[in-house]
Amino acid sequence: MVSSVLPELWLRGVAANPAASSEVLLRLLAVQARGAWTVLCQERRLPEDVIEAVVAHPDPAVRRSFARNCCATPEQRGRLVNDSDALVRAAVALGPRPGVGRVEALPDDVLETILTVQDDNTRDQLLTASEIRQELEFSGQISPSFRRRMHDHENPELRSQAAGLWLWLTPAQRQALLADPVPSVRESARDHSRILDPAAMEADLPQRDCHHRSLLLVNYAVSRTVAEQCLADRRDLWALAHNPHTPSDVVARLARDSDPHVRERIAARADLDPGLLAELAQDPDDSVRTRALLQPLPRAWSERNAIDRVIGCAAERIGPVGEMLIEPETGWYASCAASTHPLLRRVAATCPRLPEELVHHLAEDPDPDVRHLLAYNHPLAPPDVILDAFIATPRQRPYLLTLPRLPRSGLHHLLDHHDPDVRALAATDTSLDQPPVRLLADSDSRVRRAAAANPLLPVDLISSLLNAPEHAEGAAANPSLPPERLHELLDLSGLPPVAPG
Repeated sequence: MVSSVLPELWLRGVAANPAASSEVLLRLLAVQARGAWTVLCQERRLPEDVIEAVVAHPDPAVRRSFARNCCATPEQRGRLVNDSDALVRAAVALGPRPGVGRVEALPDDVLETILTVQDDNTRDQLLTASEIRQELEFSGQISPSFRRRMHDHENPELRSQAAGLWLWLTPAQRQALLADPVPSVRESARDHSRILDPAAMEADLPQRDCHHRSLLLVNYAVSRTVAEQCLADRRDLWALAHNPHTPSDVVARLARDSDPHVRERIAARADLDPGLLAELAQDPDDSVRTRALLQPLPRAWSERNAIDRVIGCAAERIGPVGEMLIEPETGWYASCAASTHPLLRRVAATCPRLPEELVHHLAEDPDPDVRHLLAYNHPLAPPDVILDAFIATPRQRPYLLTLPRLPRSGLHHLLDHHDPDVRALAATDTSLDQPPVRLLADSDSRVRRAAAANPLLPVDLISSLLNAPEHAEGAAANPSLPPERLHELLDLSGLPPVAPG
């Protein structure tokens, strides 16, 4: 008699089995296998015929899981952009899981659909089109190149949204939007042009502390009245020090403020007077001196922002960095790679366009954060660097496991590692001298599951493991199981065969 817990374990294991045929995987789309849908549709690569069935599946839970599949291409996931279910469309906008670091941009036509579609009032939807657009905005799936083309896109709705990038538009692009033939575009442009109007910023500035107040003071044109009031109240001085539009005389006063955090922000500015920079280079606070000496003049604001991306991550949280709308030139990153300062070399390691010779140079860097950032961000990062990052930075492991250059063999030395995630990775190694039988008794279920899925195990042992609840899921995922055995497991689990045709 089959244990009541075994069928669910088998189904999840078969769903993860890399050798499972399309016929096997298609059976898992039956409602009786609902518990395996996340593994099947979201966590693995699928054959084309299975993708066709998933995209057309009547249950939105299947489509929703596939919309977040980290192994699917943006084009495959983008097929669900017009799905009848708002949660499926939102899943496309949210992006693949794990949602860390850089993700591939969605195709232009998919982006245009999400960014311009209007609500269908004939259908009861849990999420509005605007809410789904917000998910997309924060997903990293809009390429900078698409954003830069929006200002003259043939779709007026995208031109209207481009006005929201007012600070990054050129004067000519701003003027074109202000003179656009479509009234809604002109209105959007006029609204956003207030960003660079100090009087408008003063009128719009909330008095209470809130996100909107911080947003205005960090980014938008600052009136003399607002600046003087902030100085008098000793309020929001860091924001003024960060803002590229803060008047030069206010910048000079902030450079001598008693708060070192304010002086550090001034020391990072791209518009510093050489004399003021020299003064900050002698500051009594180490963080101020470091930032002042980090970059000589002239500087670019995009370079400051690239440095801030890295400084903003504590060492234990450092990970893949998102793209900026305006990135510094690759040559600047290359110069950072040659710097004697480890912080600039970390910045260089975040650039996925860095030439291969510099990648090899940074791979040997004595600073571990340089090597880890290289592993997270560069497609040519050496496998041993990626493996070191996997071992050293647990929070980034879900992302690192998606990288094809993460070593999957030669891991014998990690079988006894103190960290179960590392032991689990080693347990999957098919180049081991001996099957990882002893790891079947490991104290951690992830390690036991990985060991049971290793095809080096004898087939008779795998068969016996299928009947042990602590090993059944891993054994069902073992690619050594023949197709007929996988079908037998699905039969025992109560799954119907695939309907012909």
